[in-house]
Amino acid sequence: MIVEIDGVYHQILITGKKCSKQELRQMYVRAKQMAADVRDLPSIFCRLNKFDIVPFEEDIQVDFVIDTDTDRIYTPSY
Repeated sequence: MIVEIDGVYHQILITGKKCSKQELRQMYVRAKQMAADVRDLPSIFCRLNKFDIVPFEEDIQVDFVIDTDTDRIYTPSY
C-alpha cells in the first residue's frame, strides 16, 4: 500500500502493509500524539507502523492521502 503524507512541511510517499482507512486513521492519530513537531510526523509514523519512506514521484497512484494540515485522510480519484 502506498500513502502520501501531504502538508505545509512535507510531501512524502510511504509504503507498508495494506490496511483500511480506519486503521490508517488510528495509526496517524497515534503518531501525531507522539510527534512534538509536525515535521517529525512522517518518521515517527513509519517507525511505529513499520512503513518505509520511498522517493516521491508525482505520477505514482497512491491508495490514501494523509493531509496533515486538515487531518483529513482520503482516497484520491485518478
